[in-house]
Amino acid sequence: MTTRTAPAPTVPSRRSVPVRHRKRRAGALPWLFLALPLLLLAVFTYIPVISMAWYSSTSWNGVSKRMPFVGAENYVEIFTRPQLFEVFLVSLYYVVAAFLQLGVALYFATLLSFRVRFGNLFKGLLFFPYLVNGVAIAFVFLYFFRPDGTLDSLLNFVGLSGHQWLGDPDTVNYSLAGVSVWRYTGLNFVLFLGAIQSIPSDLYEASDMDGATRWQQFRHIILPGIRPVVGLMSILALAGSLSVFEIPYIMTGGANGSRTFVIQTVDMAFRFDKVGLASAMAFVLLALVLLVTWVQRRLFPDDRSTTP
Repeated sequence: MTTRTAPAPTVPSRRSVPVRHRKRRAGALPWLFLALPLLLLAVFTYIPVISMAWYSSTSWNGVSKRMPFVGAENYVEIFTRPQLFEVFLVSLYYVVAAFLQLGVALYFATLLSFRVRFGNLFKGLLFFPYLVNGVAIAFVFLYFFRPDGTLDSLLNFVGLSGHQWLGDPDTVNYSLAGVSVWRYTGLNFVLFLGAIQSIPSDLYEASDMDGATRWQQFRHIILPGIRPVVGLMSILALAGSLSVFEIPYIMTGGANGSRTFVIQTVDMAFRFDKVGLASAMAFVLLALVLLVTWVQRRLFPDDRSTTP
């Protein structure tokens, strides 16, 4: 007598799913995660830029439903009125201040990347100004620079006389640029510090065995190792210098020769109701920032070695 065994249940294998379907799912998964960020980027970046480009070709006042098309007249007005570009001279103060804060941040980042007593305390003190709101910083320095304020009191204590720091056209931009140095040095310091600490410690140990000094370590190990970060921070410094707005607008409102291009653009839109012209000015600023970025990348390219 023969016994018959029941057939084993079949388990669906992965081969039952077509290979092309699995590849399609794997290819769609990254786009699923990128969908929301791309949507936010389009809504808050690309669509506003496209809208601004359209507004720049009209004479819209910002309120009326009519947007008379004027073509390139706004751009012609910008490039034929020298006073609209004279405010870029104010940006030179902030350019110098930006590279000054880069130098100060790099110095402290290099110093505190080594073992220093109370190093964490100094790191916190340097980074703290960047955490403070820009409006609060502006009001603090209004009291600092006011006549008979904090700065004048310190100067009187050492036997020097006070000054109209924000009321004198010869010193107002120096004062405002100094505020930007105090505020943004901490951000640059943290980025430089992170880049320096990412350099392998074996290089420092080998240089110590060879008798290298701190300056030689900085010149031959640290500076080449953080070159991409230095290039990135230089681009951000130049772009930020051309688009300064917050500090001078709150502290002086652009008075006494402290008006920047962005302040002038805002006044053109909301004080003189020329939104079309202001949009053209904003588009010119965007093009100028992109041009400066391109020139900087061409002059100081990243040295990326490719391995075969």
